[in-house]
Amino acid sequence: MESDCRIPVACCRPRVLLLHALFWGLVSLRVFGAALLSEEKTTAALKLGALPCWLTEEFVVLEECVRCSDFHSKARSACSQTGYVERVNCTKTVKEEYKSCRSALMEEHLFWKFEAAMLALTALFAVLVVIRQRQLDRLASEKVRRQIESI
Repeated sequence: MESDCRIPVACCRPRVLLLHALFWGLVSLRVFGAALLSEEKTTAALKLGALPCWLTEEFVVLEECVRCSDFHSKARSACSQTGYVERVNCTKTVKEEYKSCRSALMEEHLFWKFEAAMLALTALFAVLVVIRQRQLDRLASEKVRRQIESI
């Protein structure tokens, strides 16, 4: 009795295997790299010993998310992460600090950039599919022509 779980022969070709290895290698590099970077950031913050108060206690937002000016982006470390910052007041320590935030306008721009990229990729791959289909149709008609000529 044979199993229905077979790997197609096309999947075992060296080029396909190389592409799979490259893809999964890049994915794992991205995932593990991001994990290492976040771990380095947290250990660096712990080494400094000065965690922002908004990480350890409750806070109230005093000023909504605004874009950092050129001066503030160099002066405040919170501006370097996203380019946007909001002013918060911690409730226990009654301290005012700046917290990095993500602007709704920035998110909307990123969303539309993503949509444009996906639309461009869709158009590109649609053109590639049409070109490949025409090529395969041409090969099939040549094959039929050769078979008819040989009769």
